Amino acid sequence: MMNSSVISEFVLLGLTRTWELEIFFFFIFLLTYAAIVTGNLLIVVTVTFDFHLHSTPMYFLLGNLSFLDMIISTITTPKMLADFLKEKKTISLWGCMVQMFFLHFFGGSEMTLLIVMAVDRYIAICKPLHYTTIMNRRVLVGSVLLSWAVGFVHTLSQMVFTITLPFCGPNVVDNIFCDLPLVLKLACTDTYILELLVIADSGLLSFICFVLLLISYTVILVTVRRRSSGGLSKALSTLSAHITVVTLFFGPCIFIYAWPFRSFSVDKFLSVFYSIITPLLNPIIYTLRNQEMKAAMGRLRIQHVSSRQNF
Repeated sequence: MMNSSVISEFVLLGLTRTWELEIFFFFIFLLTYAAIVTGNLLIVVTVTFDFHLHSTPMYFLLGNLSFLDMIISTITTPKMLADFLKEKKTISLWGCMVQMFFLHFFGGSEMTLLIVMAVDRYIAICKPLHYTTIMNRRVLVGSVLLSWAVGFVHTLSQMVFTITLPFCGPNVVDNIFCDLPLVLKLACTDTYILELLVIADSGLLSFICFVLLLISYTVILVTVRRRSSGGLSKALSTLSAHITVVTLFFGPCIFIYAWPFRSFSVDKFLSVFYSIITPLLNPIIYTLRNQEMKAAMGRLRIQHVSSRQNF
């Protein structure tokens, strides 16, 4: 191929081509994104500055989960909001590569972090006497660093091949952001092996992690039921939030990446769910159902008001 035929940008089709709907979606998603940033940032600040929560393993992991949710949404949503106001929605070739790199980086990190949170709940419920010994500060920090390392390896294993692909023909991506399966289809070479790698790396990995998480939660419930019938309701209350978050996170991932190479218009709506709805629901699930988090926010608010009065 001649250098002059190499494309320099991709065209994103977005959610709709109707101007009225684009304005409607702009305001809806703008409010949603503001709620995502506010809610998740509030959790991160509360966990960071409240000593009790910061020293509790579950809330330490929750703070990191909220940070990842906020970043994942920030990777895609601001660009999508700007595109709602544009007639021609484009993204540069390298801008597309950077977006996919960080989306898979933080997505893979969150995937691993959810497994760490499941292990944390298992130890807390099934081995409460050894909980603080096992889940000490060194283990927590190491687990978070491991989740980031897994995310980096996950994205690098796919993007190191993707950035070398030639793009010289069609440049239309039928989605709201650069999605790896759709971008691979635009390459001017055979990408069958790379498509299989994406299915194995993203699709199967999401599916396997999801199954393992469900098995771990089932083991927890069975263990609690055998020990005490009264503790089962408490365990269900504790785990229901985790199971909901896991289902909301892995559901769209499995659907998009386990069977990615086909034409379903529902894919772009699943992309919205993955990048906007899930990061919005996480702080709602963990804050509205959690009395300790509410109490910590109240303490920080009182400290802030008293410090301003003293000043």
